[in-house]
Amino acid sequence: MKHLETVFRTILVLLCACWTTQTASAQEDFNAEYYDSVEVSLLTCQPHDEVYSLYGHTAIRYHDMHKDNSTDAAFNYGVFDFKKPYFVLRFVFGLTDYELGAYPYHFFLKEYQHFGSMVTEQVLNLSSYEKGVLHQLLSENLRPENKIYRYNYFYNNCTTKARDVIEKCISGKVEYTGREDFTPSYREMVHEMTRNNPWARFGNDLLLGIKADQQTDRRQQEFLPYNLMYDFDHAQIYENGQYRPMVKERRVAVPGGVQIIQEGFPLSPTVCGILLLLIGILIFLAEWRWKRSLLAWDILLMLTTGFIGITLFLMLFSQHPTVSLNLQFLLLNPLPWFFLWPVIKRRQTRYWTITLVLAVLFLIGALFQTYAEGIWSLALCLLLQCCIHIKRVSA
Repeated sequence: MKHLETVFRTILVLLCACWTTQTASAQEDFNAEYYDSVEVSLLTCQPHDEVYSLYGHTAIRYHDMHKDNSTDAAFNYGVFDFKKPYFVLRFVFGLTDYELGAYPYHFFLKEYQHFGSMVTEQVLNLSSYEKGVLHQLLSENLRPENKIYRYNYFYNNCTTKARDVIEKCISGKVEYTGREDFTPSYREMVHEMTRNNPWARFGNDLLLGIKADQQTDRRQQEFLPYNLMYDFDHAQIYENGQYRPMVKERRVAVPGGVQIIQEGFPLSPTVCGILLLLIGILIFLAEWRWKRSLLAWDILLMLTTGFIGITLFLMLFSQHPTVSLNLQFLLLNPLPWFFLWPVIKRRQTRYWTITLVLAVLFLIGALFQTYAEGIWSLALCLLLQCCIHIKRVSA
């Protein structure tokens, strides 16, 4: 499917080059009648089971219904190559480049029919002049030097790019209404979209820092396709003392179908955390009775927190602004790697005292940041182990 998309995109780039030429000549005395037969829509796609689609998708439909020049295309700011070297690593560090792709509308619909995802079409109430401006903007954005952009999940994604280019073509002022009292955080919105995928939610919560728990305004919330669709439904365009609705008509382009949900790991992060804590409590009771620590358990805890800690340490250098300050770093950091050998050799070390202080600070930090599910259990296991070592040293 991806190679067909590339072919269609290449063909449409050539078409758009022709459109740009036609539009440039038309703008001299602007042929408004030409764009009377053009229809522009916002497409909002329901999520499906693929991880990259858990939050839905947005695209723009440009439908030119002239008999001698009929064109029906979907403009998609969410084109990426997952097979590109180090894609996941670049995505985590905020270094992913997405691009604007364009291909026949029916091909776009078939993709979501295949996944069983509903596609909602909002026909925009644009004037002929605004359609012409949008035509020019999309043609310019499709040029090789313009089509690639630096992707950011919250601030510059396929939905916000579609919103921005539509707003840019409008002559009047777009006035949004509704959702004024709706101020969730980025994390709360991510939780809502990943409610059926607990391990995706866990991964997000592990990487997202304290800034993701701050309240958002209406415009920030429009990174999610369904929020933008709602706002367009309730928006009006003010021009020359008159109002007109942003959306002229709403249709269901693809009815919701049967989605195939792949089974993931059977245990949730919370259940895994509870099991870990139960094991930790049993080991703690045994160690307390034996008056000695279990070395294998020490090493396991240090390796676990150290491995995750390296990831969170690297995230400090990410371009994603919502991951730079993460209070989970108090508990999950590379510190165990510096003390691992002395612990293995059972030498006296300050590691457990330092970890006790950091774990307490971690628990206090929960007042300001939401932590990933199960991390609490790991923190409690570390606290219990710190108590065993400090008691053993003081005895």
